Amino acid sequence: MAAPAQSVTVPAISSRLLLLSGLSVALLLLLAYLVGFDQGAVSQSGMYLHELMHDGRHLLGVPCH
Repeated sequence: MAAPAQSVTVPAISSRLLLLSGLSVALLLLLAYLVGFDQGAVSQSGMYLHELMHDGRHLLGVPCH
């Protein structure tokens, strides 16, 4: 008689995919903070980053002034 087939458990979500999705969400949240709420407090390079994010707020329709 033939031996019964053994089942192999495969995870539904790999740990690598979970890590990459977590890092992506963190990066997107940081970007959303910088564009939507930062008023130059993070920028240490002068006004360049502030002006870039200010233009991004206008592009997305976020009220800024």
